[in-house]
Amino acid sequence: MKEAVNREARLGASVLRLFFHDCFVNGCDASILLDDTSSFTGEKNANPSMNSLRGFEVIDTIKTQVEAACPNVVSCADILALASQKGVALLGGPSWTVQLGRRDARTASLSTANAQIPMPTSSLSTLISMFSAKGLNAAEMTALSGCHTIGQARCASFRNRVNNDTNIDSGFAATLRATCPASGGDGNLAPLDIQTPSQFDNKYYQNLEARRGLLQSDQELFNGGSQDSLVKSYSSDGEAFKRDFASAMVKMGNISPLTGNNGEIRRNCRAIN
Repeated sequence: MKEAVNREARLGASVLRLFFHDCFVNGCDASILLDDTSSFTGEKNANPSMNSLRGFEVIDTIKTQVEAACPNVVSCADILALASQKGVALLGGPSWTVQLGRRDARTASLSTANAQIPMPTSSLSTLISMFSAKGLNAAEMTALSGCHTIGQARCASFRNRVNNDTNIDSGFAATLRATCPASGGDGNLAPLDIQTPSQFDNKYYQNLEARRGLLQSDQELFNGGSQDSLVKSYSSDGEAFKRDFASAMVKMGNISPLTGNNGEIRRNCRAIN
């Protein structure tokens, strides 16, 4: 049973991260799912995504089954949005109404992904600015960051924090250095939420209060800045976090979707028709 829950957590976190990375690059259009072609270099190897994104095969499986039952009707972009909502709900998180009707992009952009997706070392001001560019305010950014209550991160993304940062619990840092030394082990994994990595809850914010945010960009939300009070609120009120997260997910899912005659409905999520 525990392994099944852990597998669901890994899949849920992977698909949710795909959705985030997709929507931040030219809108929620499934461009993140496209493999490279001779005419464009896609987003899978962008700096914030390289060697860390998972879950593509989950979307492939769903798409194959949907196409067999109802061909050329449901876009990869809508499948990604629906799978994200379902993954969160299965792990104890909130549910929300997923608005449908998105169509799929016919191209992808490595350079745009590099420019528009926040990095794990981003400062608070950078995070606020990058989310604002997508129409999401600082409070929505803080709520959406709570997706890090599930999932894992590679050593390469938190090495500097656990080996050099001062705004980190010393015991937490020491434990992580066993997984992520000053050199080597780039692909070693650690949970983003050390308390309940397989549950969608508010423990992420409690970790931030205890200076146990895994990524620098996580801890920036509670580091003497403008989001400290909201982190404290979510830390003590998990239901408020879930409500705000669900609302922010609906808003994020509406970032510049392709509709009408724009884009296409791909038969294979990895390639244009």
